[in-house]
Amino acid sequence: MKATSGEARPEGLGRDEVKAVLDAYAQTYTQAEEEVAARYAVSAHQFYNLVTDFYEFGWGSSFHFAVRRPGETMRASIARHQDYLGDKLGLRPEMAVIDLGCGVGGPLRHLARTTGARVTGININAYQVEKVRRYNRAEGLDRQCDAVEGDFLHIPFPEATFDRAYAFEATCHAPDKPSVFAEAFRVLRPGGLFAVYEWCITPRYDHDSPEHRKVRFGIEKGNCLPSLATFEEVDRGLTASGFELVESGDRAPACAPGLPWQSSLTEVSWRSLARTPAGRAVTNFATGLLERVRIAPEGTQAVSSFLNDAADALVAGGELGIFTPSSDA
Repeated sequence: MKATSGEARPEGLGRDEVKAVLDAYAQTYTQAEEEVAARYAVSAHQFYNLVTDFYEFGWGSSFHFAVRRPGETMRASIARHQDYLGDKLGLRPEMAVIDLGCGVGGPLRHLARTTGARVTGININAYQVEKVRRYNRAEGLDRQCDAVEGDFLHIPFPEATFDRAYAFEATCHAPDKPSVFAEAFRVLRPGGLFAVYEWCITPRYDHDSPEHRKVRFGIEKGNCLPSLATFEEVDRGLTASGFELVESGDRAPACAPGLPWQSSLTEVSWRSLARTPAGRAVTNFATGLLERVRIAPEGTQAVSSFLNDAADALVAGGELGIFTPSSDA
């Protein structure tokens, strides 16, 4: 939902579509892994039409986690996380850069402002693309930044178009890592660099543990993911696509003691209220009330509950040490 809106609903959909789209999305995750992977594009459309405004309400315009430091706000940590990637890529003025899975463009605009690079986002969801363009205009960045609607497994640009490429926790949606990385390789000019923050299960994950399997599935279903990859699968996908792997690892252990990445979903403060369990419960209650008085459409509270379950699974994955959103390469 929008923080400035008096109507709490997933605004990428009509009033009569919310429940049907959520039901269709949930039905996909009753199928085998192969079917989930085959339907990734349809699921991504459904998912982001449902959740984009809720994400913006809780996270602002950057839908990703970040390494935390003591006394640092979530907004500041997110900006520093983006700067870290920009520094690794050596972004400079007038470089042509592509953002794979750009969301509503928070990282895209931040890196354009701080580095002077010209950044183009690609996004499979038309509702988010419209938002990126609108926000670019509002911030005076529409001559430096743009977004195109498209699938990052089939990037609609010729070979050797860009100097740099990156993805913030987005290629986790791809059912085939070598294919999405090969597309990044194809559109980069010779000597170009690609950096990615990837969602992964860690070596601590035990497939024989019912608890681990439940948490993993909760993360996948709650965030529109095919089967989560391992560190090794991501690295192999990059090298198989033609890249030379310069650096890879997990940034999550760099978080300050007592401030793990999942603290963004658990900390208690006024600024973080919308992301906390209490804040999510209030949002869930409010959406239910609005739905009952017919201000919000049928299914809005179910979307809120669905996202609460997704957040709980992420927190559990972090606490168990079996999942990280910050594997980088």
